[in-house]
Amino acid sequence: MMILRYIGMRLVFIVPQIVGIILVAFILIKAIPGDPAILMLGPMATTSSIAQLRTQLGLDQSLPVQFWIYLKHLATGDFGTSWQTTRPVLEDLMQRFPATLELVTYGMLLALFIGIPLGVLSAVNRNGALAKVGNIYGLLAGALPDFWLALTLIFIFYTVLGLAPAPIGRIDVMLLPPPTVVGFYTVDSLLAGDWSVFSSTVSHLLLPVLTLGVINAGPIMKMTQSTMQRTLQGDFSNYERLCGLHDQLIIRHAFRASLPSILTIISVLYGFLIGGAVLVEIVFSWGGAGQYAVQGVLNSDFNPVLGFVIVSALFSLFVYLSVDLIYLAIDPRIRN
Repeated sequence: MMILRYIGMRLVFIVPQIVGIILVAFILIKAIPGDPAILMLGPMATTSSIAQLRTQLGLDQSLPVQFWIYLKHLATGDFGTSWQTTRPVLEDLMQRFPATLELVTYGMLLALFIGIPLGVLSAVNRNGALAKVGNIYGLLAGALPDFWLALTLIFIFYTVLGLAPAPIGRIDVMLLPPPTVVGFYTVDSLLAGDWSVFSSTVSHLLLPVLTLGVINAGPIMKMTQSTMQRTLQGDFSNYERLCGLHDQLIIRHAFRASLPSILTIISVLYGFLIGGAVLVEIVFSWGGAGQYAVQGVLNSDFNPVLGFVIVSALFSLFVYLSVDLIYLAIDPRIRN
């Protein structure tokens, strides 16, 4: 009952947050130069045909009226239609969003595998060589652009060494995608028992996942390191040492006390990666939702961009709600 009440309190704020996000995104997108009607009809279109199409699309209305019309359609589950693909935006996003989600999920798992152990070891041995390596790595990871690292990895492992496949999608061009179950090619290919597709998927994932993992492990490492250091110097850690507790047990308790801060940075990064991995998607021709939204911006196809913003916002809010529930499970102070 307490969990349901806790979730209900969080859900109350979701609707105004979503409306605010849609409003800001709508205004910013409408400020992008370009007339969708001209792009849809081509440069040879007549003025009358352009005016007629603008009326059909509602572009001749004022901005508040356009926003209200969009909200009414959105309330019925209508995200609009993309004039590039001539398909409903929601269908396009449901087809492409799993590709983005698969990429950022594995990238975040790699970042956790690198960042958390390195942060813990750097905090335990503050003056050791590993702590110095961690500090340098944290600075470099925060300064490196992800697209630059992606291009560097492609040059080294594909162009020079020939160890990685060509960066042209999620699987080899000669293979067919597995039957869709969850949308993750790695999972779907295993469920279908297609090992050739699975191995191709893994090989295509290696470089983009390595790019996202290396870049995002830096903030996780720094947060883990700084939080663990403060915790290990705290009064209760000193009291545990006076009581004669083993160092490993003290470190374990300090890590658990540091989990809320670590989970916070993880949730922020995970939500950010949904939109922040756009450049990596473009470099590897990944075909995800981020690349779909960028094409919409370049071609003044506004519905895909708005749809991507809404789905990304909903996903981020779901992630934050999940983290709140984890807080509730690991921090007894919240339950009280």
